[in-house]
Amino acid sequence: MRKTCFLFAALLLPSSLLHAGWHESQGEAMGTSIRMEFYLPDTGAQESQQAQQLINGVMQEMHRIDAAFSPYKQDSELSRLNQQAPQGWVSVSNEMYLLLERSAAISRMTQGAFDVTYASVGRFYDYRKRVAPDDDTIDAAVQAIDYRHVELRRTDQGGEVRFAHPRVYVDLGGIAKGYAVDRAASWLAEQGVSQSSVSAGGDSRITGDRRGEPWTVGVKHPRVEGQMSAVLPLENTAVSTSGDYERFFEADGQRFHHILDPSTGRSADGAWSVTVLGPEAMFTDALSTSVFVLGPERGLALIDQFPGVDAIIINAQGKLLFSSDLAELQPPSP
Repeated sequence: MRKTCFLFAALLLPSSLLHAGWHESQGEAMGTSIRMEFYLPDTGAQESQQAQQLINGVMQEMHRIDAAFSPYKQDSELSRLNQQAPQGWVSVSNEMYLLLERSAAISRMTQGAFDVTYASVGRFYDYRKRVAPDDDTIDAAVQAIDYRHVELRRTDQGGEVRFAHPRVYVDLGGIAKGYAVDRAASWLAEQGVSQSSVSAGGDSRITGDRRGEPWTVGVKHPRVEGQMSAVLPLENTAVSTSGDYERFFEADGQRFHHILDPSTGRSADGAWSVTVLGPEAMFTDALSTSVFVLGPERGLALIDQFPGVDAIIINAQGKLLFSSDLAELQPPSP
């Protein structure tokens, strides 16, 4: 799970404890932990060989997506776009066009709370070195944050993109992991796997059930190690979380974390964590960031507009809040 936000209590058991036919694996890609568990009919050695092929296939897809969409890899398609699009139209792959088009649609839905151009300021933060940009740097760079600066047009070969502001910088981290999880889960289903879970950090896709029971997902308390705030039984669901404890540092009594408010270029402060459940991880990935930026009141109002989508928020006072479809989980007020 992403930086300890979720604990999949029933999902990632040691291999020795898994029932026959169940396989699990863990790796690294896209700057985070990749975890998977799935069921295959018990056919002995052939089953083991098939399981390894499936594990390899998922990891290959994760690495492929990382190679294309990482802003940290100089030869990635995204890095090329960031370098060339401020000068004019750049031809992009259908996959890049899809992600940018979907990102723009979600930006419109959320009135800019989700914005892949946040990195126009975000790239000046270094959480490992505990460095935040000064006010002058933020105030200058925030002018480039606007999803409408990323202009798209379809072509016979796929699509073209240009940036309408010279300082625009795009980071797809708020949607690409969810997209990768969806791709991996869909590929497993195409291979005949009907019960699986795949996660990349805090973005997960659950298919089917787990040995006749729901998958158990626990929402961990963002300030108390080892404590869970809620436990959810889930099937056929995507789950994403955004938290202010994933990448952060504290200085002068202030917490600097990576979820930036696009309107200010500074860390959003209305919540500690946001969990979103829905039909696909690409959407829940982007929505968890959006709700975090909007804050609990506006964020829950947004979630309630989407059928089949739910949210759990731990606000800045540590209180657990739920979207309307999960209202029965809300603890009574004292």
